[in-house]
This record gives sequence, structure tokens and C-alpha cells, in this order.
Amino acid sequence: MSRQGRGSTGPGKVSALPAGGYERADPVATAGGRTTVAFCGDDGRRRTFDLSGLPLPGWHEALAGAFAERTGPGGGLRTLAAAGTGWGALGRLVKFLGSLPDAPQLPQQLTCEHLDSFRAQRAASAPVTVLRDLAEARLLLTRAAIRGQVAADVLDHVQRRLPARLTVVGQAEEHARGGAKRLTAGFSDGELARLLAALRSDSARIRDRIQAGEDLLRRYQSGDAALAQDDRATGKMLAGMAATGQVPVPPGPRPAAFSAGRHELAGRLFVTLPDLPPLMMLAAALSERNGETIKELPVRHRILEGKAVELVIVKRRRGARRWFETVTWEIGPPGRELRYPGGFYLLMLELTARSRQQCGSPLLWCAWRNGYAAGLKVPDDHRAVFEESLKATPILPTRWAADRPRPLLADPAPAVGGVSAPAVPLQVSFNRIKTSMEVRRTKRLGGHLPSAAKSNTMPVLFRNYLSGDPVIVSWAEEVLGEALTDAEQAARLAHERAARAAGGGPVVLGEPGTVGKDVGELDTGWAACADHSRHPATGKPCEVTFLDCFHCGNCLVTRDHLPRLLSLLDALGQRRREVTEEAWWDRYGPAWVAIREDILAKFTPAELEQAQASKPGDALLDLIENPWELP
Repeated sequence: MSRQGRGSTGPGKVSALPAGGYERADPVATAGGRTTVAFCGDDGRRRTFDLSGLPLPGWHEALAGAFAERTGPGGGLRTLAAAGTGWGALGRLVKFLGSLPDAPQLPQQLTCEHLDSFRAQRAASAPVTVLRDLAEARLLLTRAAIRGQVAADVLDHVQRRLPARLTVVGQAEEHARGGAKRLTAGFSDGELARLLAALRSDSARIRDRIQAGEDLLRRYQSGDAALAQDDRATGKMLAGMAATGQVPVPPGPRPAAFSAGRHELAGRLFVTLPDLPPLMMLAAALSERNGETIKELPVRHRILEGKAVELVIVKRRRGARRWFETVTWEIGPPGRELRYPGGFYLLMLELTARSRQQCGSPLLWCAWRNGYAAGLKVPDDHRAVFEESLKATPILPTRWAADRPRPLLADPAPAVGGVSAPAVPLQVSFNRIKTSMEVRRTKRLGGHLPSAAKSNTMPVLFRNYLSGDPVIVSWAEEVLGEALTDAEQAARLAHERAARAAGGGPVVLGEPGTVGKDVGELDTGWAACADHSRHPATGKPCEVTFLDCFHCGNCLVTRDHLPRLLSLLDALGQRRREVTEEAWWDRYGPAWVAIREDILAKFTPAELEQAQASKPGDALLDLIENPWELP
């Protein structure tokens, strides 16, 4: 039965089925006393895991079924790296159980005491990974293939909530013994600028080198008579390299397969392994993606109206069936490929095309390497360097930064005792590049996390990239300081406008030029009012709140009012911790400015100290608050 197109399915219509029978191949195989589990991951990598080398043969069949579930389409271990981690945890559990004097020969013999002993042993020997091993043991023992063979109390025990994190003993001592601490914070502005300039410089050199080789090859194949004799000889070798992928030994007094001249000749047409660090790190910086995603960039793409390139990338650790994401990268104008992610991606497709033609990989990063140096017993090898494993070819960004003709240096440390600290090489990693780009994007968007969250959720963005980063902390302090300054200035201007409209602001009695009078019977909340029946701005009875009194020309203040005013300032300070800064400055800021600058500044320190000792406990701030507005 075969149907296709619109209307081929619906209520009452039997679904179309493939012709012939179909049986899913069982990943668990038992033959010759060996039990194996076949793995095929979402990343296209395969491996066969053999349990025959593990102790406790009575466990092998059940464990194989449980591990097949964990690594199957509905399991959580869907890449080769994740499956390898799960396999390591399984092996450690079985080997430990097999080493016990009362080793459980079958899953039915497993006890809670066995699991407690395993946890104690892992906590003592590997405290960093103990929780991961316990979590994997729980996920294995609760799979359908083995769950029915384990006692109920053991299943209850293994599913107890694990602590969030165990205290790791000895880390401080390890660093004290001289272990280098790996930096995870982002770069400073100066460090990032120098790094990007170096990445673009090295990438431009690689681009120009290969494009010059391609131009020479094109001229040779077109029969350009203007070619010099040496260029003609080089063009002939390049033509052979383009056709076969094999790099000849260049002529010289001591030709050898390991000669630097042969490696240099390969670089005329092919991307080589030493070219990968600057190219991949620049791709990570431009695309703002992590190193794992950059390593698995595909060849398959789609160009949208000549403006952008669309491709499907891999974003690991998002959970089952959520690893793939469609992204759109801007191409940019011609000649600016080193500044736009889409343009740089297309440039890398061009530079790696010849190696990809030799190996036929669907991945972007294809390069040439000396087969003899790699121990392959062949002169040349073209391969996708991360097709088998993401760790197959170490990139070593920090070594690249230190070994450049002009090494990259970190910002100098502050001078101690007038002695400048020596310059140290810049520690470079994909994680630091990703953090720096996340920080810059967040700053560019004004700190608005919903807009800044690009490849991670807002909690992950804040917790893993922004929280504690020196650049973002400094920027946040600067922004907060500017906001507070702006708010204070706005409150001061609001007080000045209100004072001009209401008779000039408060009058402090007893000051030279003022007339002393008895104002006790005129007291309001915190000051006194010369004429509450005639407001200076309206000429009508006053209807403003007691906080607005401090902008009014009828406001009278004497030394007797100082204790209450100081108590009011304390209450305003407490309210500042209960509401947002913006709301506080808008509601209380003008009155706070008036009290601090127009009233308290006209009393002596001795008068303020005396009033401080006699201020009342109740500031009466509730007099001007609506009950429903209280925090």
C-alpha cells in the first residue's frame, strides 16, 4: 500500500505501510560467550560495547539490555561521548561489585549495603564524579531490562534524592601544590580586541595562501604563457595534488616525506591541522557558539536571497531529540568575510573543499595531514578531523596564542609595591570566547536577559556566563551608578521645580535674615506650616501630602523639628530597601533632597548630633502612605 499527498490520511483510513516486513535489529547480541551492545548515535558515530571483559557474568545479559535502553533512541545517551561516559560508570560499578568478598553474582543478590559501599569508595577515590556515577547507576538499575530482577528495597534505596554537591576535599591543596588553575571567566575588552585581531590576521593569512595557490593552479591549467619557470613547476605539482590529493616531495638536496617543504606545499591548496585553531576560534567568536557546535558544523546549507546562510547545527546537552537547531547567519558584503558568520562559513567551505572531495565527509572541517607523521603508513591523509570523535584532534588554543610570532599576552596584573608584574601568555579557550561573546551581547542589549538569551535559557545564561564575570560586574556597577546619579539628579530637579512653583521651598527659622516666631502650634507631620489655608501656588487651602511640604514656601523648620526629620530620613532609608530604586526616587527622592540640602545643611554638626540622640522611634511615615501601597 502506498499513498502520498494531501488527503492520504484521515479518520477511517488505514495508514500506509512500507512494502515487505520490517524487524528492528536488536542492539544486544550474544555469541561465543560474549555479550555486546551496538550503538548508533544521533551524531552519526557508532561503536560496539563488549561486556565480556567485565566480572560477574550473571549480570551481563541484564546490564546489556539496560545499557541498550540508555543508549537507544529513547535514552539519554545519544552521542558517542555520552555513551562512553555511561559505559565507564557501568564498568566501575560492576568491577567494584566483583571485587567484594560477598560479590552479588546475580542482580537479585544486590543489597543496599553494596550500593552504600560503592558510594563510599567513589567518594574517597573520585569525589568529583561520584554523583555522576551514582546517578548513572540509578538510571541503569531502573531500566525495564533489569528492574524486575532487583529487589524492591534496593530500587527504593537507589532512587533516593542525591545531594546537590559533595564537598570536594583537597582541591585547595591541589592548587597550592602548583596546579595551574584554568580560567573560565571571559576576556577583558583589551584582551578580546587583541585576540580577535590575531584570529583575523592568521585567518586572512591562511585564506590568502590557499587562494594564491588556487590562482596559480588556474593560470597553469589555462596555459598562461606569462608564468615564470619556477611558477610553472609549482603549478604542475599543484595540478597533481588537485587531481590525486597526494602531496609530492618537493625537489631539494635532502627530499623526505617529513620535510617542512612538503608541509608548506600542501598548504598551497589544503587546510592543514595547524590552521585549525585560528579558523575555528574565529568561527566560534563570529557565530557566538561553543566549541562543540563549531566542531560539528555541516556542509549542507541554504543561501537565502544572497543575504544569509541557513544551516542546521548541533547543540548538545539539551535533552533527547532537542539537539538540532536551525540558524541563520548573515553573509555580509564581499571582502568582509572575516567579520560575518555567514560569510566566514562560506569561506571555510571554499578553503576545505579539496580535502572534503578526497574524504567525502558531510562535515565542514576537512584537512590534510601527513600520513607518515600520524602513523598511518601512507604519505597523505584527508579527513574530517572531528568525524570520529570531538576529541580526535586537539586544538590547543593557548599553545597557538603563545607560539605565534607575536604572542598574545594577558592584561598585566596590578603592580605590587611599585614593581610591575611580568607579562604572562593569554589563556585562550572556546569556553572563554563563548563567555566573552555572551557578555558583549548582553551589554549591547542593555542587560535585557530575554533578548540576550540566544543559545541558552536565561537561567543558564546568567548562571554559567554572566554571574561573576569581571567585565559584566564592572559594567553593571557602572550602569547602576549612572542610573542612581540620573535618579538623584531627576529628584533634585523635581524639588527645584516644585519649590519655584510653591514659594521657594522651606524656611529655616533662626537663620540670619529670618524672623523668629513661635511655631509650635503650627506643626504638621515633620515641620510647621505658616498658612495651611492658603497654598502659595494655588491660593487655596493646602491639599498636598506632608512630604510635599518640603517644597513649599509656607514650610517652617526649627531646631525642635530636627529629631523628627532625622527619624524620617531613617524611615526613608528603610523604605529604600523595600521598593525598587526607580520607585523610591520617584516617590521619596524630591523630599529626601529637600531635607538633606535645604534643611539639614543649615544646622551645625553639634545641633545634628544632639538631635540624633533624641529622635523618636516612630517616623510617622504611614501618614502619607495608602494602606494598599505599603510593601
